[in-house]
Amino acid sequence: MAGPFSVPGTTIVVTGGARGIGRAMAERFLQDGAACVVVADRDAEEARSAASALGERAHPMAFDAADEAAVADTVARIEEEHGPIDLWCSNAGVASGADLGGDAEWDLSWRIHVLAHVYAVRALAGRMAERGRGHLLVTSSAAGLLTNLDSAPYSATKHAAVALAEWMAIRYADDGIGVSCLCPQGVNTDMTAGDGPDSATRLGGDYIEPEDVAESVAVALSEGRFLILPHPEAAAYELRRVEDRDRWIGGMRRAWAKLRNAGTGRS
Repeated sequence: MAGPFSVPGTTIVVTGGARGIGRAMAERFLQDGAACVVVADRDAEEARSAASALGERAHPMAFDAADEAAVADTVARIEEEHGPIDLWCSNAGVASGADLGGDAEWDLSWRIHVLAHVYAVRALAGRMAERGRGHLLVTSSAAGLLTNLDSAPYSATKHAAVALAEWMAIRYADDGIGVSCLCPQGVNTDMTAGDGPDSATRLGGDYIEPEDVAESVAVALSEGRFLILPHPEAAAYELRRVEDRDRWIGGMRRAWAKLRNAGTGRS
């Protein structure tokens, strides 16, 4: 059975690692004694810049996490150059598709928020099972437990990410593979920099910093927890949703009306 994950001496990969939550996690893992942290990003220059700033134990790697062949090739390359991957943080994400969204936005959200995790597992599960150890971290969102009123593609695919992580946690535990699912609410990153007062993410209250998320991740991994909630109140919100879904939907409809009025200046 998988248990707590200990960072010192390990090899860790963080996709979407050049900025925001990914970079904060990479920095925290290095502070906690990781032997090697691969800062992975689609943008090669940003990956190099972030890794350079993080120090000699940080190594840049440019690839598309939603390209299965690229993921498989990258896993093989990392294990050849840096040794077995102990922790893979499948963290890349996009904010795409206002309202119901278009087909291209659904496709992008699905590939980044769901298939990227599938491709990582396909490349890593056999290797980790053979060693009898390893850990997979899926970055979803509190939207995956609740909903995001601004974007159907974002909300639905983040729900799918939570469901996939749960499936993984059930299926792979006896192989010695741990699984965690990260579900933050609002975080101050480039992705949320344009959020105005009428953004649905504001319903969760004040935004926190990426370093706060990284702290929550570090603690949860050390305790072997599946669900990582940097905003603890998300658990209470989810409980209300489960206990009386009709009441919860009614409350969310009122919240949406309030947001729309805020955006138009109506009271």
